[in-house]
Amino acid sequence: MSAALPTDYSAAASGDDGAALPALEAVRFRVTGRVQGVFFRASARQVGEGLGLRGWVRNCGDGAVEGHLQGDRATVAAMLDWCREGPPGAAVERLTCEPVPVDTNLAGFTIRP
Repeated sequence: MSAALPTDYSAAASGDDGAALPALEAVRFRVTGRVQGVFFRASARQVGEGLGLRGWVRNCGDGAVEGHLQGDRATVAAMLDWCREGPPGAAVERLTCEPVPVDTNLAGFTIRP
């Protein structure tokens, strides 16, 4: 990865039941290699939704796939681990990511044009 994920959380929010909620983090990622034409985007959406992430994924004109992931640290890390391999048929050569601001307008996990 080009940037390490932050190692500390800001103060955790409190849920309705008084339990601390994990802080949200967001990253922009990019994968290169054989990642188009192998259902990378559809698989990423399925995995992201299954993990409860918010975000999006899209093809790039240069053959890469990029996306935005948003959730708690462990869940984002799990999705990035999946991105290192991708779906069957993919051959990921490189994964890069960088922290970005949380997008409070995101809902669900989508495939963008």
